[in-house]
Amino acid sequence: MLSYCTNVHPAEDLEGILRQLDTYAVPVAEHLGADRLGIGLWLAAGVASGLATDRSARKRLAAELSARGLAVRTMNAFPYGGFHDDVVKHSVYLPTWTDPRRLRYTLDCVTVLADLLDPEASYGSISTLPLAWRTPWSTSHDVRSAIAFDEVARVLRTSLARNERPIRIAVEPEPGCVLDTVADAVRWLSGRVDPEHIGLCLDTCHLAVSFADPAATVKTIAESGLKVVKVQASAALHVENPADPAAMAALAEFSEPRYLHQVRELSASGAVLAADDLPAAMDELPATGPWRVHFHVPLHARPSAPLSSTTSVLTETIGALGALGGELPHVEVETYTWNVLPPAQRQDLASGIAEELNWARAEVLP
Repeated sequence: MLSYCTNVHPAEDLEGILRQLDTYAVPVAEHLGADRLGIGLWLAAGVASGLATDRSARKRLAAELSARGLAVRTMNAFPYGGFHDDVVKHSVYLPTWTDPRRLRYTLDCVTVLADLLDPEASYGSISTLPLAWRTPWSTSHDVRSAIAFDEVARVLRTSLARNERPIRIAVEPEPGCVLDTVADAVRWLSGRVDPEHIGLCLDTCHLAVSFADPAATVKTIAESGLKVVKVQASAALHVENPADPAAMAALAEFSEPRYLHQVRELSASGAVLAADDLPAAMDELPATGPWRVHFHVPLHARPSAPLSSTTSVLTETIGALGALGGELPHVEVETYTWNVLPPAQRQDLASGIAEELNWARAEVLP
């Protein structure tokens, strides 16, 4: 079942979450003519904590979701809270995996998902951040994070024994973080975590920004013994010739203050050059090779030339995963940037999400 991620909605209390699901998710299902709609649920830490300590509240939420025809197979536990503040930037990477609050939040989400999990799902998944932003980081941070993941695996084994279906954590590499690329994540996770319970989330916008080859990436993960637990179906901005003044002018419309928009440039030598945000890239990168920009653009609505999007990375990734055989990972459309798109590219949110899901059903899922 295809899902869309509810981190696009800003509510951080339970009543507000239900109101926004009524305002957007229910109309999305109506647009699609669907009796059941998959949602990738985002709960801010305070909501997750409250639900985790109140089983009757979890049961009530499960009933509310079922009454609306909403099915939960996956959760997004990357943003801890404040994801729609005026300025988010680096704060989205806090607390890190060295902080006990990150462990507690993740375990709260495990407790919640166990009671919300779609009866037809073979497993549940929870995506999480790639340890931290890359600085400051040291060997002691590695050790503390590994201990935290050991505790997560212990709880997940206990949850499996109690609930009969596994819940898996999906670590999501992101440019600029400790685990910047999938290769970084494979190196860090292999031999450190229990691969039955902890694997990878492939965000295909992030994968595209790194200029990694999708088929080779999927092969590397499979050979490592790790699993792709979840795919976040997303697309980055691609700029073939960033030195073109028209391209720079078009890119400037995507420069906004809320989120980081990391940029990578592929040089003629094959080296990938980095900038931590779009304004920095415009000042610092040589612009002699193509750029990829970490800005989740709607899958169905590609930007106008001279910009384009990286939906081909998404389709190639799903194709490579399908070629492995067996059940596909959870696929969640994650376009959280609707409200910060250039005004000319925005549309009614419910219809926009529905059009994205329609596109993904036609172009991505077998």
